[in-house]
Amino acid sequence: MYVILVYDINEKRVNKILKLCRRYLHWIQNSVFEGEITEVKLKELLASAHNIMEDKDSLIIFKSRDSKWLEKEIHGQERNTIETIL
Repeated sequence: MYVILVYDINEKRVNKILKLCRRYLHWIQNSVFEGEITEVKLKELLASAHNIMEDKDSLIIFKSRDSKWLEKEIHGQERNTIETIL
């Protein structure tokens, strides 16, 4: 599945969430990640995130079966391009 993950985490814990999300998805902008992920890996990511998060933190995931069903427009400078590494 293809996901977009957005988080709003207290700055005391933001580095931990950032490092966690980078293990599973592509960083595209501050607090925003996207990419292909399996259901099992997504559950693993969420379980780890819940261990880091506290009451006022939030994490939002937008899901799609495939990236082709999602139109992406970038206005202004793209922060981080997704490139395939061979």
